[in-house]
Amino acid sequence: MNFSHLTEKKTELENYRNDGEGLPSALVKNLEDWFRVELTYTSNAIEGNTLTRSETALVVEKGLTVGGKSIQEHLEASNHAYALDWVRELAAQPDAVPSENELLQLHALILRGIDDQHAGRYRDVTVMISGSSVLLPNPFKVPELMEEFIQWLASSTNLHPVELAAQAHYRFVTIHPFIDGNGRTARLLMNLILISHGYPPAIISKRDRLAYIKSLEKAQLGGEQDDYLKIIAKAVDRSLDIYLKAIKGEDLAPVDDHQELFKIGAIAKASEETVPTIRYWTKEGLLTVAELTASNYALYAPETLSRIKQIQELKKERFTLSEIKERLLSDTE
Repeated sequence: MNFSHLTEKKTELENYRNDGEGLPSALVKNLEDWFRVELTYTSNAIEGNTLTRSETALVVEKGLTVGGKSIQEHLEASNHAYALDWVRELAAQPDAVPSENELLQLHALILRGIDDQHAGRYRDVTVMISGSSVLLPNPFKVPELMEEFIQWLASSTNLHPVELAAQAHYRFVTIHPFIDGNGRTARLLMNLILISHGYPPAIISKRDRLAYIKSLEKAQLGGEQDDYLKIIAKAVDRSLDIYLKAIKGEDLAPVDDHQELFKIGAIAKASEETVPTIRYWTKEGLLTVAELTASNYALYAPETLSRIKQIQELKKERFTLSEIKERLLSDTE
């Protein structure tokens, strides 16, 4: 995958950082505070935490409790924010490649007060991913696999930083070294690598949750990693845009906004396509489901209509569906 567009934006950001006295300290603090809440909210939401963005901010910034929410959900928020602070400190060191002990410490911070028995300790039992057919490594192989992972991490200096971060995340969750907290640890590890290379942290939005999980599963079952890498690149690109917009004085918008999601019937009607066609294009990977309801109904984001329009225009030019998919994927690189 081509990451040159991300390199260009990162270079633009570096130019601002190195221009004269650098970025104003107030701006840097504002951005770090903003990302602290947003990363905590989205990463925990992916794992099922029900705190809203504003409630997460109250817990993280004010240390307040939210009525009707569990102690565990509060701890997940405060622990993640503290772990992110620790990651930023580690990323600022000359050699930011984490050691095995540092990864164990990171995991311990995430599960502190939630599951102290397993915090910072490799699993010694077989675990399965709910709703997935992915087979995870035998627990007795975990220490050896993690030792190999750390060696790979230290030696993969030839990879683009975004690809390195994405691959580290993928390899880590595929080992699944802990009973719980693997996803949050993997995303923080990914951001440790990004920050240490001068990139802002990548936020996997709640809206991308389903596509993110499915893309990981696809790769773990032997499929291509293109969909997964595209999601990570999109997240990095979005964070770079947030930094650049803030520097230029433009307003920051939440990564995971509250735009209305639409059922397949509404999308079909608005695009003047049939429901079976929308369903087929989704199955073929041309369209992405944003969320699934409790009743397993697919919901689509508003930008799906723009994607459908692209497909319709390419079909008029007599492109095949495989050619259209290739075109759409290349447009996102």
